[in-house]
Amino acid sequence: MYLISVEGGDGSGKGEAVRLLNEILAKYPFAEVCSTHEPRRHAEAGRKALEAVQRGDMTPAEEAALFAEDRLDHTQSWILPRLKQSAVVISDRNIHSSMVYQGVVGDLGLDEVAQLNEGAAVPDLVVWIDCDPDRAIRRIQSGTLRMTSAKQEYFETSEIQKKIRAGFASLLSGEIEAPPPFDACTIAGPVLNEGGLDELAKALRKTVRDFMRSRPEPHNVDAETVDRHVIANLVEGMSAQQRLPGMPVSSEPVLHGWLNGASPATWMERAEAAWPERSALEHDVPRRFTASSVWSVVGTLSLMDGTSDVRRLYHALGPVRFVSLRHVRRLVKWLMDEGWIFRQQNEVKFAEGQMFRLSDDHLAQGRLALALWPLRGHLETWREQHPKASWATAMTHVLADAPEETVSNVLARLDLLSSGHVGCPAPEDAAQLEGWWRLEPPA
Repeated sequence: MYLISVEGGDGSGKGEAVRLLNEILAKYPFAEVCSTHEPRRHAEAGRKALEAVQRGDMTPAEEAALFAEDRLDHTQSWILPRLKQSAVVISDRNIHSSMVYQGVVGDLGLDEVAQLNEGAAVPDLVVWIDCDPDRAIRRIQSGTLRMTSAKQEYFETSEIQKKIRAGFASLLSGEIEAPPPFDACTIAGPVLNEGGLDELAKALRKTVRDFMRSRPEPHNVDAETVDRHVIANLVEGMSAQQRLPGMPVSSEPVLHGWLNGASPATWMERAEAAWPERSALEHDVPRRFTASSVWSVVGTLSLMDGTSDVRRLYHALGPVRFVSLRHVRRLVKWLMDEGWIFRQQNEVKFAEGQMFRLSDDHLAQGRLALALWPLRGHLETWREQHPKASWATAMTHVLADAPEETVSNVLARLDLLSSGHVGCPAPEDAAQLEGWWRLEPPA
């Protein structure tokens, strides 16, 4: 979902930062943590770009064109497919290296570099690793970089490294502005890498934590598409659990009948009535069932096969409906105490702790949370404006204000989850959605 680039001068410690970021991000609810680098040594354009840097016989414009060719192919063939599937991609160098090396140091200009890279992925987060150039040169000459190649790149001199460091400082500090769309990146740093690994790891953990807490919209993929991919994987997991080996795949939706004969509006009435607001306030959890963290946790549990522990639930949430691990633990404990979640005997070796599952009485409310997620804010606003009104009237008001795209997203989610009524297709337009919301299923 997010592209994170690690930038800085040669020998600054970017490779070590990438390794540490892999460990840190593995603890967050991404489907996968993927590492890459630019230019790519295994791609033709990337090899040509590396050879050009080693020879130093091309103009900055020619170099930048090779880097851009490699980057554009990298974006379309490797990075974007992974981002759409809920992964986080960490790239050792990306567009900002081209802007500094060719655009600033090579005097090509930032606008020219940006035009060459039109269509390339935009880093969501840029982690700027900084280091004294003289120390960086010593690292290059004595470290693994020099062991892998006897050829010195023309950039590997103290004088040029000082220019490169000044270029990164000017660009990433905001002293000079990056051209659009690359001006939208979140910049973290400088992260000074002149101490020990523990110090670097601590700084990177804070960087990731701050970024995730800000809940940024991804630059390169649609968050709704990513979340539906997560939901589809959960549905497929349930379907696989319910098929015996060797049996044919059934065309009947595995989730059919989850509304259990009642309308969605009725289930919302029940959820609101069953939500212990006073206890929630006392235990520092949301006071309303429609809070994003509640919908994320209860919704995810409604699609998890069998029992779960907190760690498994946390990784199943996905990055769009991200909730901190601490809050997940607190919310799960409280939901157990209030009877929304049932404890189960722990028979799984090496499980984090207590095993649990969502109560059958609240299964419909959990799946409704996933289906209605795009409309969650609209529903909360409606309830604030109509505190005494029946939930049966909510959808009529909400659909009058909600964008067409948001309604389409709900319809697409219901296509994954089914209508919840046996033998009834999922609604296909706003009018059918309004009817589905307030009407009991046909006999």
